[in-house]
Amino acid sequence: MSASSPRYLDAKSIERISRLDLRARAVVEGFLTGQHRSPFNGFAIEFAGHREYTPGDELKHVDWRVWSKTDRMYIKQYEEETNLKCHVLLDSSKSMRYGEKSSPPWSKFDYAATAAASLAFLLQQQQDAVGLVTFDTQVRAHLPPSSHPSQLKRLLHQLEQTSPDDKTDVSRLFVELAAPLKTRGIVVLVSDLFVDQATLKETLQQFRLRRHDVIVFHVMHDDELRFPFEDNTQFRGMEVDRELQTDPKSLRRSYLEIVEKYLADVRKTCGALGVDHVLLNTSEPLDAALASYLTLRQRVKHR
Repeated sequence: MSASSPRYLDAKSIERISRLDLRARAVVEGFLTGQHRSPFNGFAIEFAGHREYTPGDELKHVDWRVWSKTDRMYIKQYEEETNLKCHVLLDSSKSMRYGEKSSPPWSKFDYAATAAASLAFLLQQQQDAVGLVTFDTQVRAHLPPSSHPSQLKRLLHQLEQTSPDDKTDVSRLFVELAAPLKTRGIVVLVSDLFVDQATLKETLQQFRLRRHDVIVFHVMHDDELRFPFEDNTQFRGMEVDRELQTDPKSLRRSYLEIVEKYLADVRKTCGALGVDHVLLNTSEPLDAALASYLTLRQRVKHR
């Protein structure tokens, strides 16, 4: 079904729902009405080993035989569990603030945070483990993946407390993002990718070397993709301290050519590393983006 179908929520409809948890629920319910299959069905369940018990783990997964011999609590870990840990990495750098002065305000970060919350909501419904990393020039928060019922509440609270920073240049941190992700799983990077191609490639390589499946949710504002400006406009850099006043019509063709080449380079970099790239336009419905995510997961499963 077309993403323009009335059952899909548009950005303005979602923006009128102020609470992030309600926005996420609305997006996921819109997605589920399409009766799509779960993106995680069909994984084999094989015993993989043990790990130490941590507060919040369900007691039903404790290996009581091991406890009777060692007097220590260990959790049975299955291959399904290691495959179904999802790490959501959310960019909260300065460039993600673009769009916050639009009417109604709907920035790249608003869109990205709602996408992250929606993924977490969907994963929890499937009883899968999800975690969150927010970052700008450094990691601001790290919630390790968990399938505990309270995890979604913690994750949503962290998203509500996060706002795009005034700091720039995430490139210094990008290649280090893989370091805290100790357990193999699915990595969902939600960012506008304001980094050079060499840095992006190195970052994605680090994830893949750790055997993560990687999906890049590339968030761009509709203005960045279409360049709809008509009147004489003052452009101000968000990642660099520069201003330019000019007639946008004289720039449109060359700008769009540069953007298209940039997107082609990103897709090429991702494709070469076996990374799925999903371009998210802030003007388009989020549940349609989740449908794209599902399609990609189904393809990853059958590789």
